[in-house]
Amino acid sequence: MGISMLRIIDRQTEAQIELKRIGDRNNSDDIRPKEALVREIVAKVKQNGDRALLEYTEKFDRQVFKAEQLRVSGSELDAAYQQISKDLLRAIQVACQKIEAFHRQRVPKSWVQFEEDNVVLGKRYTPVDRAGLYVPGGRASYPSTVLMNAIPAKVAQVPRIVMVTPPGQDGKINPAVLVAAQESGVEEIYRVGGAQAIGALAYGTQTIPQVDVITGPGNIYVTLAKKVVYGTVGIDSLAGPSEVLVIADEQANPTYVAADLLAQAEHDPMAAAILLTTDVNLAQKVQQEVTRQLENHPRKILTEKAIAHYGLIVVVDSLEEAAELSNLFAPEHLELEITEPWDLIEKIRHAGAIFIGNSTPEATGDYLAGPNHTLPTSGAARYASALGVETFMKHSSLIQYSSTALKKMSSTIQILAQAEGLTSHADSVKFRTE
Repeated sequence: MGISMLRIIDRQTEAQIELKRIGDRNNSDDIRPKEALVREIVAKVKQNGDRALLEYTEKFDRQVFKAEQLRVSGSELDAAYQQISKDLLRAIQVACQKIEAFHRQRVPKSWVQFEEDNVVLGKRYTPVDRAGLYVPGGRASYPSTVLMNAIPAKVAQVPRIVMVTPPGQDGKINPAVLVAAQESGVEEIYRVGGAQAIGALAYGTQTIPQVDVITGPGNIYVTLAKKVVYGTVGIDSLAGPSEVLVIADEQANPTYVAADLLAQAEHDPMAAAILLTTDVNLAQKVQQEVTRQLENHPRKILTEKAIAHYGLIVVVDSLEEAAELSNLFAPEHLELEITEPWDLIEKIRHAGAIFIGNSTPEATGDYLAGPNHTLPTSGAARYASALGVETFMKHSSLIQYSSTALKKMSSTIQILAQAEGLTSHADSVKFRTE
């Protein structure tokens, strides 16, 4: 067995420094030239529409299409069902049911309240007209990402849902992705990816419609493009590299913990995998187990990179200290592999999703538990939440005053308006009440 690349540290000061370094891993100096390129791509798509889209698809994806070939055909959608196994179809359908059942509980309800003098106040929730879903593709396929983005949009009753995803080397979309889209209610799919796809969704082209909200994860170019177009459209978040933080005590199983750390690290060379534990023996066993499980790992090279650069084990004095460090990091995924996990939850303030107990690996949430797996990363859990039905909805305030109520409040409103130097504001009330 080789030397482990997963470091163990036991000093809180050093742990804080390391957690900050890992948390800031997406803010590197090489972002600026990438952002300049993304701005150029988005501007050209805005200006030239399909022509720019086709040029960039040829340049970056090495695929030559005509505009009419961008949209996935009905026959290709139908054929996808014949190209996946019955077991995979059933798994997609089960995941669909569970994810939809969860999100149906999260639909915000419009409300009004009636106050004295016939004043009516409230909120009215309505879906956006068009949602754009970005699904990563190319060399890999992510049917689970389709489900997690499309189902909340469908539950929100968005009238038009548009999906974009990069083509594979054969110019086609992975059949599992196409089946997942159809099972979750999406049939308008375009084979285009990267910053150019985000530009197309934000501004519209001759083929791809302009949308109101764009959701879904992608590489750094996709993320920067979402940042560039934000304001023209709404976005879910600016997703960074994925991360897991595990809090474990002496009863945790080192094999399970190591697998959970590697399940995150295998995503991306910049993924973070962190263990905070009160037990030094567990720390050492997990370190050894990570090395053992990596030996014949099919994604060994990229997983090793993630573990070497952004893997960490911290031995802490108490679970309270672990909670403090976790809150400092604000992880995307937090696993509590401890004897009494519910006792610690009150001390957890910042986490995208919390996986409770030894029988709840992150994979349960990634695929079918129900809560969304599109989560805030890079410390954004301090202020942001998972993608949900609310992402595809907005609310309008409802206000109705009776003449009696307006007379009662007339003087107060006029005083405030005059204090701000806004004469017509005051007059709009005065003329109605004199």
